[in-house]
Amino acid sequence: MTGMTSSARPLLNRRLAEFGTTIFAEMSALALSTGAINLGQGFPDTDGPEEIREAAVRALRDGRGNQYPPGPGVPELRTAVTAHQQRLYGLSYDPDTEVLVTAGATEAIAAALLALLEPGDEVIAFEPYYDSYAACIAMAGGRRVPVTLRAHEDEGRFRLDLDELRDAVTDRTRLLLINTPHNPTGTVLTREELAAIAQLAVERDLLVVTDEVYEHLVFDDAEHVPLATFPGMRERTVTISSSGKTFSFTGWKVGWVTGAPELVTAVRSAKQYLTYVSAGPFQYAVAEALSLPESYFTDFRADMLAKRDLLAAGLAEAGLRVYRPSGTYFITTDIRPLGESDGFAFCRGLPERAGVVAIPNAVFYDHREEGAPFVRFAFCKRTRVLKEAASRLKTLST
Repeated sequence: MTGMTSSARPLLNRRLAEFGTTIFAEMSALALSTGAINLGQGFPDTDGPEEIREAAVRALRDGRGNQYPPGPGVPELRTAVTAHQQRLYGLSYDPDTEVLVTAGATEAIAAALLALLEPGDEVIAFEPYYDSYAACIAMAGGRRVPVTLRAHEDEGRFRLDLDELRDAVTDRTRLLLINTPHNPTGTVLTREELAAIAQLAVERDLLVVTDEVYEHLVFDDAEHVPLATFPGMRERTVTISSSGKTFSFTGWKVGWVTGAPELVTAVRSAKQYLTYVSAGPFQYAVAEALSLPESYFTDFRADMLAKRDLLAAGLAEAGLRVYRPSGTYFITTDIRPLGESDGFAFCRGLPERAGVVAIPNAVFYDHREEGAPFVRFAFCKRTRVLKEAASRLKTLST
């Protein structure tokens, strides 16, 4: 057997050729090498509730989940997910046939797209979008069709153009991939926008996958409304959420899918050949987390709201145009008031200039020029860290 030579064909298949090392790895390495404050990657710098961590320890010691858990997930967690959906949204699901536990939301998205797409099917997603969307669509052989959320400076927010969405649907469109609350812009789709999306999906007989991992992080007057609650949507919607963002245990990678039995069965058929199962002891802990009193979720939102406002004020003082998010724990800023327009160059130079790391939003766009001047900062950090970051960023305006 001969070795590969420089003239041999590439090892990476052409569907994934555009996906190399993620910007998150690059920026995190830059933070480490420069000692900068990392406001790039979206993970908290503190753990979640102590009683939930202890629940995981208890499960480990009691031997629950140390071996393969059931393929669909442990019954306790599937039951807790159904109770959560019923309590918050009035959505009723059967824990045995309409819930599937996954290795975080990312696996759920991958499994859903692998299960539901045929090669050449078009998938509409709102850009900027979470970077795994593009890779998962490619792995499934689909074709991504971006509909751009555009910045409205007068409103201080990003908005969906419903006419543009309707025009993007063709006879080849199979699926809408909807993310609300939306990463990275912080947009939370309104009831009116969701109703229009639902009507379009029913009229054109489209499947819908919704990424709702930030469902508990909505601020001000925004509300999270699952698309599955609208007429005609429950039977065509795969709803995805996870524990990582809500309970600040992102390393546990416990997510879930809810939907009609035939949809969940399809997703499970793909998922079983990815991780098969995962996070056994943590599933029991997350089941307890979903049953925490409402005060936990209220306090969690209030804490994140205060951090949002603290960092937003610091970014504005640094001379950036701030798009204050209605949800998630990210703030998008426009660097053009500083006389700059290249987000990549700005972010690569920011650690040396100000001792802070951020992410250029252009990596989340197919139309890179649309995202070029926008930069994302994460505020899911300790208050003292955010204050120090705000202080360092003041150097940008001097």
